[in-house]
Amino acid sequence: MNRVRYSYLPQQFSNPNKILKEIKEVIEQGDFTLGKPVEEFERKFSNLLGVKNSIGVASGTDALKISLRALNIGYGDEVITAANTFVSTVGAINEVGAKPVLVDCDDSYCIDVDLIDASITERTKALIPVHLTGSMPDMNRISEISKRYGLRIIEDACQSVLASFNEKKAGTWGNAAAFSFHPLKNLNIWVDGGMIVTNDDTVADRMRLLRNNGIRNRDEVEVLGYNSRLDSIQAVVANSLLPQAVSDTEKRIANASYYDQALKIIPQVKIPDRTKPLKQVYHIYQIRVANRDQCVKYCLDRGVEVKIHYPIPLYRQKALEFLGYENGQFPVTERHSKEVISLPVDQYITQTEQDIVIETIKEFYAIN
Repeated sequence: MNRVRYSYLPQQFSNPNKILKEIKEVIEQGDFTLGKPVEEFERKFSNLLGVKNSIGVASGTDALKISLRALNIGYGDEVITAANTFVSTVGAINEVGAKPVLVDCDDSYCIDVDLIDASITERTKALIPVHLTGSMPDMNRISEISKRYGLRIIEDACQSVLASFNEKKAGTWGNAAAFSFHPLKNLNIWVDGGMIVTNDDTVADRMRLLRNNGIRNRDEVEVLGYNSRLDSIQAVVANSLLPQAVSDTEKRIANASYYDQALKIIPQVKIPDRTKPLKQVYHIYQIRVANRDQCVKYCLDRGVEVKIHYPIPLYRQKALEFLGYENGQFPVTERHSKEVISLPVDQYITQTEQDIVIETIKEFYAIN
């Protein structure tokens, strides 16, 4: 039995009676498809971020894909994104027929903004900065690049609800942004689900069509779209958790700070720079460590559940061989894949459990 678990879901949903009661009401009303709970969640999510439009979809991946389609990005176009992202980012670009162009990250785990210009060609149509781990790149500079070259910005904010850069929230910088409510995200539901946000009413209208098979009304199909609706039952779960989003975020930030203070004395541990004008929300608390694989094994053998995100970079995966990237082309991403370790940082972890994590890592590196 683990002394410290990674997943907090059994704790979060240990008493689901209120949610189940509200789901029973949805069942009794038969309000399953784009029902009132979805409309309520979209409205509340818009208020949470301060955006005009929120469109509930079936996943964060679909949120990216529909955003690309709604902004008329497709065959023959190139889209720049981070080399260290999860496969969904690149998968969405590929699915609309565009070419993913990867750029290395820096030690913040986000795209290295200094390298973007060199990757822009006449075919580049959009930038997808990935707010990995709940962090964010320098969005001021990314905005300036997009204006200089006439590029669209679609934020992959799937890991960063309530993150901000220069006090401007993730999801409010670009033409559109994608969020995920996968069960292990900071704001989560019981299956997959996602949200697109945009301040462009015309684009939002097209997104609503695309998520619902291109149907304008019961009898008219305006465009060929997707079957990608956030369902009413999952919106009930989201609505039940939304009031805690701010307090849960602050608890994660406090837990991360506690780790920072305790782990920064260990020479073999590298903590990202925390001096940027960034509010990081710690979907993942990730550090870089020496002898990573041995450290992970040491922790797991002692009942401390830690994770690795991600041990094999995208461009080395069989599915992405067609992009033609070679080992060593993205040195920081490559280095991170050998060094990063993720510690449990959720809002339910206790300080006692954090102390066990800290002491286990100290023991491995023989720190007294």
